[in-house]
Amino acid sequence: MERIVEHALLYDFYGELLTKHQKEIYSEYVQNDMSPTEIASDHNITRQAAYDMIRRCNKILEGYEDKLHLLQKFLRTKEMVARINYCARDILELEQQKEVIEKLEEIEEISNKILEEY
Repeated sequence: MERIVEHALLYDFYGELLTKHQKEIYSEYVQNDMSPTEIASDHNITRQAAYDMIRRCNKILEGYEDKLHLLQKFLRTKEMVARINYCARDILELEQQKEVIEKLEEIEEISNKILEEY
């Protein structure tokens, strides 16, 4: 996964656990694609301070993910739902009863995995 996308997803999942100041700085970096220089100018801090805050927030958010694995579970679930979607699409194109049953069994297996995780 691209690093900036990963940071944006980590912020989506754990951003509320940052302080107000950290959220302001980090959201400008991740959501508004601002550089540390632009952030520093907007917040009357040095570029180095903005850069350090971004790095610190990255570490904090990655630490939460290491402990809670919410993003990892979300991505796994999204992948399984995509598989269910493909199976459903395949069923619509099938003409043989046996093939329909096999696809329905696959959907059941995938959905059971999702349910077991939660």
